[in-house]
Amino acid sequence: MSNQAQIEKMTSGAGFIAALDQSGGSTPKALRLYGVEEDQYGSEAEMFDMIHAMRARIAMAPAFTGERVIGAILFEMTMDREIDGKSTASYMWEERGVVPFLKVDKGLADEENGVQLMKPMPELDALCERAVKAGIFGTKMRSVISAANAEGIAAIVAQQFEVGKQILGHGLVPIIEPEVTISIADKAEAEDILLAEITKQLDALPEDQQIMLKLTLPETANHYKPLVDHPRVMRVVALSGGYSRDEANERLSNNTGVIASFSRALTEGLSAQQSDEAFNSTIAGTIDSIYNASVAG
Repeated sequence: MSNQAQIEKMTSGAGFIAALDQSGGSTPKALRLYGVEEDQYGSEAEMFDMIHAMRARIAMAPAFTGERVIGAILFEMTMDREIDGKSTASYMWEERGVVPFLKVDKGLADEENGVQLMKPMPELDALCERAVKAGIFGTKMRSVISAANAEGIAAIVAQQFEVGKQILGHGLVPIIEPEVTISIADKAEAEDILLAEITKQLDALPEDQQIMLKLTLPETANHYKPLVDHPRVMRVVALSGGYSRDEANERLSNNTGVIASFSRALTEGLSAQQSDEAFNSTIAGTIDSIYNASVAG
């Protein structure tokens, strides 16, 4: 795989990143929204077979190409599987022109100081080595902010960058995702603190290193523009965070230089019961709408 071509696509390519990384905890909900109830699978293995079938169906849709979808975040089990006879990462890049990323976090710790840090990742180095061999370009890891607590937000950002440096050591580009919960009353205040803490960590990075950021769509348009313009940032992407696709697209279109990395908003309207024609038509319309919002700024 051509790493330089992938760097160029992630740095300046027009489009968005598809988040296809629902983990074990969020898979039942994702399947339910897709029209697959829990009584339709009898084991965790069958559940993961069904979610992989959904992801493969999305990836093989005619509209899912690098012309509009520049990257895709994969679940570990997805990386280990195949799509149309090829390893998933190889299929994404070689057949679709989509840069593959891997979700590496192992879930959230209990809330403290208004935030949930990531659980320990003792096997991260081994996972990164596997990812490199599989042709993965970068990683993604999520933690959650539920209050404008300066101490908690500083801890979350410090942990994200500490782990990010470990990932950079493997030649992978980390997507750092400190998600701000969209329903909290002090969301704007939390975003002010988050911007300051991220800037502090970015300024301390060596000049030859770049990371990516995945952030909740802010209350004030272009709040994160200083991060978009920061020389240590390859790309800023936005999560949908529980907003409907229409609202997420509207908010995104008002943030210059930020592109989407949607999960639930990407699969909204898709169903296991749809014919291939209806499925492909629905995903094509979704991809167009998210692409247009991503390039609007």
